[in-house]
Amino acid sequence: MNDELVTQAAGAEELGVLVGAVGAAGFFSLMIVIVWQVAATWRARMLAAREEQYKELAARYAQLLEDTVELQRRTTDEQRQLLDELTQTRLSVGSMEKMMREIE
Repeated sequence: MNDELVTQAAGAEELGVLVGAVGAAGFFSLMIVIVWQVAATWRARMLAAREEQYKELAARYAQLLEDTVELQRRTTDEQRQLLDELTQTRLSVGSMEKMMREIE
C-alpha cells in the first residue's frame, strides 16, 4: 500500500511537471504573440507615417514645379519684351546711321 501511495505521488508529481511545462509553453507562446503583434503595429504606424511624409513631399514637389513653370513663363515673357525692345533699338540706331550718312 505504501508503494501505491509513492507511485501515485510520483504520478501526480509527473502530472504537475507536465501541467507546469504546458502552462509555461502556453505563457511563452502568448508573450511571443503579444510581442509580435506590438512589433507589427509599430511597423504599420511607421509605414503610415512614412507614407504621410511621402505625400507631403510630393505636394511640396508639385508646388515647386508649378512655381518653376510660372517663373519660366515670366522669364520667357520678359525675354520676348527685351528682344522686342532690342529690335526697336537696332532699327532706331540703323535709321540714325542712315540719316547721318545722308547728312555727310
